[in-house]
Amino acid sequence: MKLALFSIPSLTDRSIRLGVVVNDTIIDVRQNAPFLSTSIIDLIRNWDETRTILLRAIKEAPTYDVNTVELHAPIPKPSKVLAIAKNYAAHAAEMKGEVSEVQNWFCKQPTSINSPNSPVMMPTVSEQLDYEAELVVVIGKYGRHVPEERAHEIIGGYMCGCDYTIRDWQKAVSNFTMGKGFDTHAPIGPYVVTPDEIEDVSQLGIRCFVNDEKRQDGVVGDMIFSIHKQIAHLTAAMTLEPGDIVFTGTPAGVGQGYSPPKYLKVGDRVRVEIDKIGSMSAEIMRESGECVISS
Repeated sequence: MKLALFSIPSLTDRSIRLGVVVNDTIIDVRQNAPFLSTSIIDLIRNWDETRTILLRAIKEAPTYDVNTVELHAPIPKPSKVLAIAKNYAAHAAEMKGEVSEVQNWFCKQPTSINSPNSPVMMPTVSEQLDYEAELVVVIGKYGRHVPEERAHEIIGGYMCGCDYTIRDWQKAVSNFTMGKGFDTHAPIGPYVVTPDEIEDVSQLGIRCFVNDEKRQDGVVGDMIFSIHKQIAHLTAAMTLEPGDIVFTGTPAGVGQGYSPPKYLKVGDRVRVEIDKIGSMSAEIMRESGECVISS
C-alpha cells in the first residue's frame, strides 16, 4: 500500500489525515476506522494486522483527487536520519572520490525533514545549494546485529528523498553534519510504499529534474553497498528503531559534478521521481534570515 499524511486546503478543518493512495485517489481511511493511529510508523510496526484493517476501511470511504490535497512528510519526526555518502560509483567519480571499501555514514538533522512538495530554502549564508535524489528506507521494527539475509524483516517501507547539501559548508570541515543539516533540506514522500508493493527494489529507477532538465538518472541496483548491506552495517553499531529513515545514496548528476558546478538558484524547481514510489517537487525559495526565538 501507499500510505500518506494529508490535509485538505479547501476545508475549514485543516487537520492532518491518514490516507491510502490508489492510482490518483487518496482515501481518508480513518472515517471508517477512527481508532487507527495517524502515525504511519505505528501502522507499519504491526503491518499484518493493520493491512487487514485498512483493506476494510478503504471501502466506501471519502476519496479525494491526490492533486487537490496537501501532502505532508509521512514520517514528520524521525528518531534518526541516516545517510550514506558516495554509494554509486559514478557519483563518487564525479565528486573526485574513490570507491570506498568501507561504508561512509553521516546524519542529517530531524529538523531538516520537509514535506514532499513544500519549498526548500536557499540559506542566507551560502549560494552553493545542491540536490541529491535518493531512495529512502523507512525502518519498521527494532533491529540490532541484523545479518544481510534478514535485513528485509525490519524494512517498513520506501519513500523518495532529496539530500539537499550546502557544498561550501560541507567542504569546510571533515564531517558532513553542518552542510547536510539545514532546515527543509530533507524532503521525503510523497508516500510510504510498503515492501509488498515492490517486487524487486534493485530495478527501481531514480531521476532528478531541475526546471524539467533531467540531471540524474540511475538505478537502485547500481549501489555499491546494497540496502541489505547498509542495514547489516548500521545495526552492527547501533539499534535501528521504528521511525528511523535511511537515505541510501545518490546517482551521478549532482550540481557539484558539472564543470562549472550547476548549483541551484532561487526560483528553480527540483523534481525527484522513483519508479513505483512516486514523485515530489519543490521550489527553491530565499530564506528570510529572521531571528526566531520561542518557548
